[in-house]
Formats: sequence, structure tokens, C-alpha cells
Amino acid sequence: MSREQIIQRILSDAEENAASIISQAQKRAEEIICEADKRAERNRLGTEAEIKEKTCAIADGLAAAARLDSAKVLLSEKRRVIDDIYARAFEKLNALEKADVLRLCEKLLDNYAEDGDEIVFASAFKFQKEVAAFDVVKEKKLKVSPKTSDKVGGGFILRGKNSDKDVSYKALLSDDRERNQVEIAATVF
Repeated sequence: MSREQIIQRILSDAEENAASIISQAQKRAEEIICEADKRAERNRLGTEAEIKEKTCAIADGLAAAARLDSAKVLLSEKRRVIDDIYARAFEKLNALEKADVLRLCEKLLDNYAEDGDEIVFASAFKFQKEVAAFDVVKEKKLKVSPKTSDKVGGGFILRGKNSDKDVSYKALLSDDRERNQVEIAATVF
């Protein structure tokens, strides 16, 4: 073999070897790119799922907050309406006709006054003399306070030896509200 043939053969072998190396490198590069694409796709899908999950959680949280705010507003409105109902009832009690006021006062004294209690009228109460003239006042030896009070919520209170009894209009309405506001709310709403 001549020198030229040897060089030719070396070059040919080198080219084949280089082509083989290039081919293997391309295959390896394709494998790496394919693996990277798969990893990227898995990451993308995982990220999308995570984003979807977080988005749902945020939406659920916002919906829950909106429901809670709505419930608060509704409760506030219910309270406002019930407050208004009892405010009107208080106004109506204060505007009762004389005969109705006297019947109510007599019944309250019969039911709640004890011997020796003192009647303290609200400052705006109009029928003090008439109430003081009731038979029950004499029978139970009730005293009528010479002073009225701005703190009494309509009608009167009874001051006793051992305890006071608030039978004012506000107290009666407050007691009624405590017992009946659930029913009233159910009826109104």
C-alpha cells in the first residue's frame, strides 16, 4: 500500500469515525431534547394543575367571604327591622289612650307590685294622679315617689325593699323581644 492509500485510508477512517461520533452526538442530543421536552411538559402540566387548584381555592375563599358578608348584611338588616318594629311599639305604647294606659298600669301593679313598693314614674308619664288613685295602690300600701325619672323608659318602675322591678315600657318590650324576636324574624323574613 502506498503512502497515498494509507493517508486516504486514515482520512476515510477518520471521516467514518467523525460521522459516527456526530451521529451518536445527534442521537444523544435528540434524546436529551426529548427528555427535556417531557420534563418541561410534566412541569407545565403540574404548574397548570397547581394554578388551577390555587385559583379554585381563592375563588372558594372569596365565595365564602362573600357569603359571610352577605349573611352579616342580612343579619344587620334583620336587626334594623326588628329594632324599628320595637321602636314603633314603644311609640305606640307612649301614645295609648288614657283608658288603655290605666288598664295596663293597673294590671302591672296587680301582677308585680309588692306591699310597700314605691312607684317611680317616667318624666313624660301623663297619668300619675290616676294611677296613684287605684285601689291596688291602697291595698298593697304602695308609695308614689314625688320625683319622676328621665331614666325610666315610659310608664314606671317599682322600687322595693329587697329589689326593684322594671316594668317600664322599654323593659316590657325588651322582655318581649327576647322571647319573640326569632318568631318575628321568621314571620317578617
